[in-house]
Amino acid sequence: MVLYGYDASVYNTVQGSTNWVAYFNDPNAELIGAINTAYTVGAIFGGFFLGGPIADYAGRKVGMSVGCVLVMIATFMQTFAQRGGVGTFIAGRLIIGIGQGVALTAGPIYIGELAPPEIRGKIMSFWQMFYSVGSFIAYWIAYATKQHLKVLGQWDWKMVVIFQLLVPIIILCLIYFIPGTPRWYIQHGNNVDKARQALGRVRESEQDVEDEILIIREALEFEKEAISSGYSALWKDRSVRKRLLFAFVLNAGQQVTGQGTLNTYSTKIYQTVFKNASQIALINALNATCGILFTLNATWMVDRFGRKFLLTVGGVGMGICMIIVASVETQTPTLKGGSKTEPVGIATVFLLFLFALFYKPSWGATVWIWTSEIFSMNVRAQAVGMASQTQNVSNSIFQQFFPTFLNNDGFFAFYFFAGINFILAAFVWFFIPETKKCTLEEMDTLFGGSNHIEKGGNLLHVEDARHAEIGHGQNSVNTNDLITSEGRVIHHLHITEIKE
Repeated sequence: MVLYGYDASVYNTVQGSTNWVAYFNDPNAELIGAINTAYTVGAIFGGFFLGGPIADYAGRKVGMSVGCVLVMIATFMQTFAQRGGVGTFIAGRLIIGIGQGVALTAGPIYIGELAPPEIRGKIMSFWQMFYSVGSFIAYWIAYATKQHLKVLGQWDWKMVVIFQLLVPIIILCLIYFIPGTPRWYIQHGNNVDKARQALGRVRESEQDVEDEILIIREALEFEKEAISSGYSALWKDRSVRKRLLFAFVLNAGQQVTGQGTLNTYSTKIYQTVFKNASQIALINALNATCGILFTLNATWMVDRFGRKFLLTVGGVGMGICMIIVASVETQTPTLKGGSKTEPVGIATVFLLFLFALFYKPSWGATVWIWTSEIFSMNVRAQAVGMASQTQNVSNSIFQQFFPTFLNNDGFFAFYFFAGINFILAAFVWFFIPETKKCTLEEMDTLFGGSNHIEKGGNLLHVEDARHAEIGHGQNSVNTNDLITSEGRVIHHLHITEIKE
């Protein structure tokens, strides 16, 4: 997620560089929108059509690795694009979008499948926090380059872009040493030993490990017998279809709360209030710094108050902030040169920081948490990939015309965001179920589907669907096996008799 946060902020920062503007022959508002759209189109393609299959068939770790390699290739393309060669820069943005789409499909699935259900929300909240860390790094590098413009020249913006290599290199160096996900190991080749090793590194006791392996195998057995897999299953099963549509709404809504626009165009927005480029860079850097602290609120709130509470309160709070910031800017006089008075500028910055305080732990972190945990194993990779990239679908559509919207209507555009936030809060309150502390395998029951653990346990004739017996006595069973009510052992899903 550091990768995503850094890239989402890179394009915002380079727009504030006069060297970048001159290097690409002063692109107009439509071309600026097109450059941003290239990234989102790539991310949509990567998330919808590549991320799911790669994460499903090659593994979550491979998905993250492929995304990192594509980001590295695209970073060189953007940094060393020829003068005036905006086409190369756009191509780099397209490829980096594909890489992000692949990596962002695998990442939240990986975390969700390894995290214990009682703290899954807390752990997933760090996913969004590291988005803020990525923004933090990008904006402070941009601010540092603004202090040395004469020395750096064109490298004031190229330095910001090329530093994007740092994060994928670190990820590729570390990924070999982290465990795979037990659900993927069991789904592909029923590799219980590797699943046990992976769980053993992140669970407290052997009993916890064996109970979870039992639950996973039961759920997968039910899904294999009763539910199809792949993209077709997203539409055949009513419960899955309902979840997918809800996830589309939440993920698309995340980008039209106003935060998606601030991520991409905060420099342009602040230029309507401030005229000093270094000052704007400092504001962006401070915003990213506060974003880390704001997101940390989710770590103690999301499993205590729940997903639904955070999304509802966050939506209402963001809507109020947008109304006030629009009123402050539009109802105050403009000075010669197009800037505002210092008190108006300070109020605007404060209100947008307050907006981030509401957004980061709610629609920032919680949407990712909710999306990564609601789908069953047979469709999880495809569904999470498609749902998360709905963010980029809405972002692509809206950001294409937002520069023109801002140029023509100024801060009146923020009334639009206020209305959207209130609508989203109402949608969550009336339609979205609470998912905190629910196991991944039982999530279907919240949306009118079957309990995969109980159904799988019935198929396997398991006596206790949530507890695996382990021991070393005369009648004990190898921990690879499942004990049934008839006194039989299911060994790798094959049945044999217990000998007295």
